[in-house]
Amino acid sequence: MRSMSTLTRADLAEAINRKVGLSRSESLSMVETILEHMSSALEDGENVKISGFGTFLLRDKGQRIGRNPKTGVEVPITPRRVLTFRASQMLKDRIARG
Repeated sequence: MRSMSTLTRADLAEAINRKVGLSRSESLSMVETILEHMSSALEDGENVKISGFGTFLLRDKGQRIGRNPKTGVEVPITPRRVLTFRASQMLKDRIARG
C-alpha cells in the first residue's frame, strides 16, 4: 500500500519549473493565478471543468431535518451551496491502473 502524501502548490510550481523552464517565482505565480481564476469562477457560481482531469461542481442543497446522533434530537440543517469533484473517466482509468 502506498504512503499518503500531499501534492502542494510548491510541488506544482517545481514541476512547472522543471518542465517549462520558468523561474521558481514565475512558476509559483502561474500556479497562484490558475488557482485564483478557478476560485473566482466557483465563487461566481460557475462550474470548473479541466478536460482529462475532472469537474468541480457547485450544488445547492435545500433545507432538511438532521438528527444529532448522540441525543437523537432533530435539528434543521440550513440550505447551503457545496462543492463536489467528479473525476473524468481518463483520470479514473489512470488511478485504476495504479
